Amino acid sequence: MKAVVCKQFGPPEDLVIEDVPDPVAMEGHIVVDVKAAAVTFPDSLVIEDKYQFKATPPFIPGGEVGGVVSEVGAGVEDFAVGDRVTSSAGIVGGFAEKLMVPTFAARKIPDEADFAESTGLLYAYGTAYYGLKHRGELQAGETVLVLGAAGGVGMASIEIAKLMGARVIAAASRDDKLETCREHGADEVINYASENLKERTKELTQGQGANVIVDCVGGDYAESALRAIGWGGRFLVIGFTAGIPQVPFNLMLLKSCQVVGVFLGAMVNREPELRDSIERDLLGFMAEGKLKPHVSKRYPLEQAPQALRDMLDRKAVGKVVIEP
Repeated sequence: MKAVVCKQFGPPEDLVIEDVPDPVAMEGHIVVDVKAAAVTFPDSLVIEDKYQFKATPPFIPGGEVGGVVSEVGAGVEDFAVGDRVTSSAGIVGGFAEKLMVPTFAARKIPDEADFAESTGLLYAYGTAYYGLKHRGELQAGETVLVLGAAGGVGMASIEIAKLMGARVIAAASRDDKLETCREHGADEVINYASENLKERTKELTQGQGANVIVDCVGGDYAESALRAIGWGGRFLVIGFTAGIPQVPFNLMLLKSCQVVGVFLGAMVNREPELRDSIERDLLGFMAEGKLKPHVSKRYPLEQAPQALRDMLDRKAVGKVVIEP
């Protein structure tokens, strides 16, 4: 099979496309013919050895796939050849034509579900749902400010927050990205490349500030957003595409607010029952048509390096996928 291989840590341009042996299903595992693999920001960190979880070269990057079961290993009873599935494989193996995964990491999807829309559901929508419901305890009627709103997790946060009955302010760096955010449910938008994030948030909340802040960006924007949080607010720390911020602790005291970490990757191993509950909810929302992931671009396997480069350069809007 063909696969994207990271032979040494470095930028996306160092990745190579190679023929590698097909995986063979071990006991308790299935082999999936990959139809779509989500491209996520952690993928770009893993290949440069900058992520919390580590891989040892040579390895195949990519961890979120959707496809069709082509082989089942011994002892597998819940899956059969031909089943349509998504899988969260961790941080390696997904950017290939085939992937072997343990059955506990796979979920069946309905026939009408699009592979590109379904893959990466746990990464983006799982992060948003885990953050907003289980960490941020979002309540209907509250206001949510989303930083990096046009990215995969940001767009998912808009949809999940609206589904939970919140008012959503989407913040991003370009007007075209913000227009997409509006199309996916954002009530108000802020261009933080040209507007003052703190002051504009205060204006849009009649001086009260946001109840919950979803920060997928970090950098200098984190402090500006924290200064715009409301009394008793919850600041959800999700990502650092603009760098890891240094925030003065006195701001948390003055607003009596919480700064809450949202680390889905660790939660799924530590709290499997919660992981399963979140996945069931998300698949149910999709089946009911309440969630509609936005896939902005689809790349062939050979263009995986370009997909990752576009992710790093913030050209991606919503979800981008590789389709072997």
